[in-house]
Amino acid sequence: MSSAEQERLHATAVAVKGCAALLIGPSGSGKSSLALQLLSLGAKLVADDQCLLSSENDALMVARPDTLPELIEARGFGLLKVPMATAASVRLVVDLAEVTDARIPEDEAMSFLGHQVKMIKKSQSAHFPAAVLLYLQSISAT
Repeated sequence: MSSAEQERLHATAVAVKGCAALLIGPSGSGKSSLALQLLSLGAKLVADDQCLLSSENDALMVARPDTLPELIEARGFGLLKVPMATAASVRLVVDLAEVTDARIPEDEAMSFLGHQVKMIKKSQSAHFPAAVLLYLQSISAT
């Protein structure tokens, strides 16, 4: 695959049944924290801190770069071995740089390698990780 078809991104990705959520935001915004919450609810880690995006068969795919270990960082705890997923189709982007309190937010999307992907902003509600997981489960069933 040529470098024009790949993009390395500072992000974390988790997956449910082949459907991935790409967690983006600056350092310290909670990417690994949200990923740990999603893992505790049954998701699998694709990659922590660095993700490799590629365009394959009309889908935006995310994978762990070969140079990264199959671990996640838990601040105050260290590196943890967790359930891993291989490459998965990016179906949701969670932007942790911005917080919303909208009950029903406007539809938004982000573009990577020519693919439009649904984007949501961080919510401070306690149910946010569960809602992200349920969204991934619902699209994996279609």
